[in-house]
Order: sequence, then C-alpha cells, then structure tokens
Amino acid sequence: MGELTTSIQYLSGVGPKRAELLRRELGIETLSDLIHLYPFRYIDRSGVTPIAQIAPDLASVQLQATVVSRTLYGPNSAVVSQETDPIHWGAVKRLSVIVQDASGQMEMVFFKGIRWNFQRLVPGATFLFFGKPQAFGTRLNIVHPEVDVPQEGALSQGALTGVYPSTEKLKTGGITGKVMCRLQQAALALCLPEVEETLPEYVLRDRGLVSLPYALKNIHFPKDSYSLQKATYRLKFEELFFLQLSLLKQKYVRSRGERGLLMPKVGPDFHACYNALPYALTGAQQRVIKEIRGDLTSGHQMNRLLQGDVGSGKTMVAVLSCLIAIGNGFQTCIMAPTEVLAQQHYANIQKYLKPTSVRCALLTGSTPQKERRAIHAALEDGSLGILVGTHALLEDNVVFHNLGLAVIDEQHRFGVDQRARLWAKGPLVEGAPAPQNFASLIPPTAAQRVPPIYEAMGGHGFGEQDSFDQNRIPPHILVMTATPIPRTLAMTLYGDLDVSVIDEMPPGRKPVQTMCIGQNRRAAMYKFMREEIARGRQVFVVYPLIFESEKMDLQNLEQGYEDIVKAFPLPDYKVAIVHGQQTNDEKNFNMSAFVAGRANILVSTTVIEVGVDVPNASVMVIESAQRFGLSQLHQLRGRVGRGAEKSYCILVKDVKTSKEAQQRLDLMCATEDGFEIAEQDMKMRGPGDLEGTQQSGLPISLNIASLAKDGQLLSEARAYAGKVLDADPELAAPQNAPLVRELRKGKYEIKDYSKIS
Repeated sequence: MGELTTSIQYLSGVGPKRAELLRRELGIETLSDLIHLYPFRYIDRSGVTPIAQIAPDLASVQLQATVVSRTLYGPNSAVVSQETDPIHWGAVKRLSVIVQDASGQMEMVFFKGIRWNFQRLVPGATFLFFGKPQAFGTRLNIVHPEVDVPQEGALSQGALTGVYPSTEKLKTGGITGKVMCRLQQAALALCLPEVEETLPEYVLRDRGLVSLPYALKNIHFPKDSYSLQKATYRLKFEELFFLQLSLLKQKYVRSRGERGLLMPKVGPDFHACYNALPYALTGAQQRVIKEIRGDLTSGHQMNRLLQGDVGSGKTMVAVLSCLIAIGNGFQTCIMAPTEVLAQQHYANIQKYLKPTSVRCALLTGSTPQKERRAIHAALEDGSLGILVGTHALLEDNVVFHNLGLAVIDEQHRFGVDQRARLWAKGPLVEGAPAPQNFASLIPPTAAQRVPPIYEAMGGHGFGEQDSFDQNRIPPHILVMTATPIPRTLAMTLYGDLDVSVIDEMPPGRKPVQTMCIGQNRRAAMYKFMREEIARGRQVFVVYPLIFESEKMDLQNLEQGYEDIVKAFPLPDYKVAIVHGQQTNDEKNFNMSAFVAGRANILVSTTVIEVGVDVPNASVMVIESAQRFGLSQLHQLRGRVGRGAEKSYCILVKDVKTSKEAQQRLDLMCATEDGFEIAEQDMKMRGPGDLEGTQQSGLPISLNIASLAKDGQLLSEARAYAGKVLDADPELAAPQNAPLVRELRKGKYEIKDYSKIS
C-alpha cells in the first residue's frame, strides 16, 4: 500500500506548490486520491479533420499539418525581427504559426510558452494539433492548441481522452488537461500493481464486472468505447453497492439486535382519541398506522421514515402512534426543529388529546424555569405521557421515566449526534425505574451483546459508537418529513430506515391555484390581495433576502415591507414581519399576531417554510420566485390551502429569469404532486441541491455514480446488497473479507444529516 498512500507532491511533475494547489482545489492529497479522480467526459481523438472542413462552431478538432511559417509579434502587433541574434524575447507578446495540410491553411496562436514553441515548431516539421477552432477576421485559428508529434504516444492519440474537473487556479498553476493526463498516467504506473480488489470473486462473477485494476486503467485511458463502458459500469456499481451495503448493514444491526420495546396493546386512550375524530382517517393514514403497529409489536427497534406531503395528516399518525406507546406504559416525545413549529404541534395535539386522560407538555428554550421544574418532575415520575419540544429535549437534565417512542419532525434539521443523545434516554435494561410488569415488556434477548457485525464494521450504525449504551434499550424512532424525496435519494439518504408514505390527501382539501406573473402585474395582485382580505382572509408574502444585496438585483424584505405597508396602510390593514435576524421574542410576537388573526399580511423570509399552520391564510405570494428551488416553492405553497376556502399561490418573477428557472415555475403551475416535483427537481438541478439556493451538496461523496441518472443501477445494487446480507448477515464468511475491509474505511457512512433536504 506504499505507493497508494504516497503524498501527491512526490509524483514526478508535481512538487510542493502544485501539491498544495491540488489539495486545495480538488481535495487530492495522495496518489490514491488522484487515480480516483475520474474524467467527467471524453474527447474523441481517434480522427483527423482536414483543415478545409474545420468550422468555428465545432467544439474541438484534431488536425495533422506541416508548419509553413512562424512569426513573432510585439506590442501593437509589430513584427519582432527573427534576424537578430539573440532575439529580444522580452519584447515578444505573441507567436503565430501558419500550418497546412493538403486541403488548406490555418493559424496556431500562442501567448504563453512562446520561446519553447518557437524553437519546436520549425518550418517543414509535421505535428498533430488539437483544440477549439475560432474565427479571427477572415482566418480560422486555434489558440494554445495541444501539440504532439504523430505516433508520439497513445496518451494524446488514443480513441478517447479524458477531461478532468478543473478550476482557473489549477490552469494558472500549470495543471492543464494535458498535464493532468500525464499525472494520471504516472500515478497509475506506480499504483496499479498495488491496487487490491474490493469486491469478492463471486460478486464479480454474478454481476459480470471487470477487475478493479482494469476498471481504473480504462476509466482514465480507455482502449476503446467498449472498455470505457465496462470500466464505468464496474466503478458505478461498486460505489452504489457499498453505499447500500453500509446502509442495509446499519438497518440489519438495528432490526436484528433484538433491542426493541414490545408494545402489544393498543389501550383505551388510543380508542378514545380515534373514536372522537371529526373525520375518518384516509386509507393511507390507516395503512401507515398498521405498519407502525407491526414495528411496535415485533420486538425490534422501529426506525421508520414517514413521508407525507404538506397537509397529508402526518401529525395525526404521530399522535395515534404515541397513544399506542402510552397504552403500553411508556412515555413519548415529539421533537420539532423550531419553537414556532413545536408550539403549533402542542396546540394541535392538545385538541386531539381532549377525549383522553393523557398529559402533554411543551418544552422549548423559552419555557420559564418554574414550568421546567414541573415538567421535569412529571417526566421522572411517569405522569407525563407526551413531551413536545425543540432541541431542549436533548438536554441532560431532561430525564424520562421510560421513554418508549420518539417522533422527530423534519429529521434533516437534527444531526446524528443529537439523534444518538435521544436514544440514550431510553429505559435501562435492568435496574431502571419501570412500570408494573416492565420486565415482561423487554424481549428476553435484549440484554445480549450487539451482533458481531457491529464491531466488525468499525462500530457504525448507532451514530457515534461511544454514545450507544448497551445497558439501555433505545426508544422506537419515527422520523417525519414533509419534503417529498425522490425514490433514489430516499434509498440513499434514508436507506437504513423503513419507509412509509402518506400518498393521499384528507377529503375536502381544495387544490391551491398557482399562477406565475411578472412585475408588471403587481397592481392587479395588490387589488386581488385586498379582495381576499375583505373576505376575512390573510396573506403571506415571502422574500428570498433580508437586506439589500449589491450582487443580486432582487426585491428584498426591507424594501418589500415598506412597499406593502404603503399599499396596505393603517388603520385598515395590519402588516407583521418575520425574519431570521429577529430575536425569538420578536419572531414569536409577530407570528402569533398573524396566527391569531390580528395581522392581515405576514411579510417573511423562508422561516415560515416548514409547518406553520394558519388555516385562514388563503394567499401565498412568493417574490423573486425564480430564486427558489422547486422543493422550497412547494413547501411554501403548502402554507396555504389548509382551510376550507379556495387558496392561491402567486409566483412573482423578476424581469431577468433564466430558461431553467422558468421551467421550475411552469412545473409549479402545472402540478401539486410533491413527489413528481421532487423527481423533476433532482433531474433539473442534481441531487446535491434539493432545497433552496444555499444547499451545499450531499452528505456523502460519489465519485462517479449519479443519483439522478443511475436510479436503475442503484436499485440493482441495493437488491444485490440485501442478497449478500441475507446469505451472510454478519459478513463473517472468508469470501466476504474484502467487503468488511472496505466498509471499515467508513467512506460510505452518511454522517452529516444536516445537509439532507
């Protein structure tokens, strides 16, 4: 493994300066890093184009031509005499070389490396020139072509030449595409003899995969298109297979660990709440509750993702699930990402619990100390059934009597470490305060050690290893998200969870009419807003920015607020404003005024995107709508249409709106299906930017596979990974040693859930 781990600076042609550049720009530190940087496209260098057939609209051409003449130019295009000896190179600014083949002539131009190219490109010599043709006056030329001697080597004359990711700083530092090819060739010569196969022999055979050394050689320097296809398939499958094996292994540890609290009963409170509902649950809600019931009675810990579009009734499912746990003598908690959402959950849950005897409390950062003490006491003596709150639930002094179910709303707002802290609040296996017959609720094998697979694979799967307490039984976990996630992305980001989908809207919910308008329709929009307010309705107005930005010519919150107040003056209208720069008290005061109906219009940034429930609001205006991603637009639209009245979403676009942005706005007007929108979003923007304008990539790094393009291969890789684990659940067989070795590296672990949209 010596060469693979060698610092990149010791590779011929690199050195300390270029090594630092490669590290900073591309994250390359070792030779192994370099050979795993794959080309993102290929140029066909197999053919030679006659000069007469070259046109400026061609992306690139390769020609074989003989040098006819060469001219050195100084400032103002003055010719520098070539008769003087020595030539005054400091005065030279440009080299022009005229070349010709049997069909015609053209010019090659050099602004750098002038002396070297002048001495090399002597009249009468024949070379291969490659580059982008362009028109300069009446003449065609190529600026800074790649130059090779015919038959010099396969590197420049192979059928396909790789094009690598690059930056301006890399090019300025001398690491051009041609230099990168040379570095790759040198690195492969050193590393290929050391490359170990990462997949067992039977996997290669079953899937018809080429060996890893063959794949690495042909991904960089393919012998032909067939070799490139085989190499690409092997590397993509391997990447997706290990990703899914890692996720399914975590799921296996949880499901086979026999560490789940049994909840066989339903209990009177569940029935009291269910029977008092003013409407029937949808078929989708009933199906999901049945799936959750199955988990709670399995003896294994539940880790389930509940996906449901805005307004589909996830909170009702969460409450009924909590009541099942309470009916079995356990406590529950519901954790929300913001105080506003936690307060809203608490208010709704209190209504649902009226027919029951269950106590519920709200714990946030702003809960007064006296209330906190009462909540802590009720938690510890077991009299509090449901605790709703924010991150405050994770504090060390929040001690449950026997936490059996934790519901996490909008899971991507909580990191893995935070989730692990919640797990640590589960009941002790033995010696913990317990309800009557508590011991009978613990499966007999719960105290057994974690399966060997947990240790064999580096301790991954329960969050950080040191936060997993074998003396505790983790509570059942129900994760909820209102962000529809494309199937391929859900299989990756939430691949270790079982997935339930509420794909049916409650009866009576009216569709939101969505329209896109330009700035010239603002007066008509204000008139429409006044009409809706006159009917007793309320209006959201959302802006993408808080303060004036010189870089972005956008309507911003400050100016927008002034315009709205001018158009909707006191005393006839009241306008509230909410944004992220306000204190919690300011935010809560203004939001409460709108929720209570004391304000007609709420001017806001996207802080109202998730979960805010104002049934009386019938209009959502989104300013500079082209700046938002599809998923975010869909989330914002979901804030209206929650009451019985007809609701509207108005997308206001700026004068300068790109073609891609217009496609997003058109799709919003065409459909309300969140899952269709999410699929289209990923196709348009790629999986790394699924929410908003500030999203910064996936919490995993894929070198070659694409979640947007390789959905079928991802499904195949997941199915095959499941097959491998079914045959050898702990990967203990000698033939699976390469899999364990690769998984131990931890590069396929999703660690930063904060980036999941």
